[in-house]
Amino acid sequence: MEDMGEGEEPAASLHFVGMKEDLIKAKRSFRNLEGRDILVLYHQEIFYALDFHCYHAGGPLQNGDIEEFDGKLCIVCPKHKYKISLAEGEGIYRATNPYAPVPTTRWYSKGIKQRVHTVTETDGVVYVTLSHMSRFIESDYFQGEKGKVERERMEAKDSSKKSNTTS
Repeated sequence: MEDMGEGEEPAASLHFVGMKEDLIKAKRSFRNLEGRDILVLYHQEIFYALDFHCYHAGGPLQNGDIEEFDGKLCIVCPKHKYKISLAEGEGIYRATNPYAPVPTTRWYSKGIKQRVHTVTETDGVVYVTLSHMSRFIESDYFQGEKGKVERERMEAKDSSKKSNTTS
C-alpha cells in the first residue's frame, strides 16, 4: 500500500473503495470497478486488491484462507485450494521433481495468474488503481462475458450436486 503526501489530490485512475477504518473492520470487501470484480482485503496491517474470481475455475476468493507458503503470503481458493500470492498474483504449488537424483518436495511457481491492483490510502480514505498490465492474465477470463457465463454454469452445476446430496 502506498501513502500519498498531504495535500496531494488522487489521480483520476484511483477508485474510492472505502474508509480505512471500515475496510479494516470488514477485513474483506467486494467492489466492482469499471466492470471488474475486485476483492479488497486487509491482512497483517496491509491492504491488498486482486480480481475477485480465482483464475483456475472462477470460484470466489472472498472466503479463502490466508496462509504463508514458501515465504509468500497467499490466499487459498476455497473451491479447489489453489494458492495465489497476495502481492504478485503468482500461482504456487508444491510438488516433487521425479527426475531429481533425490526427489524432494518443494514449492514451484506457475507465474502470474491472478491480476492484482494497487491500493493507496490517504487521510483515512482507501483507493484502488486497476492494473493496466497489457498482457492477458488468466483471471481476466472470469471478468469477461464468457467467463461470467462459465461461472454461472459451474454455480448451477454445484447447486444441483448439493441438492442431490441433501435429498
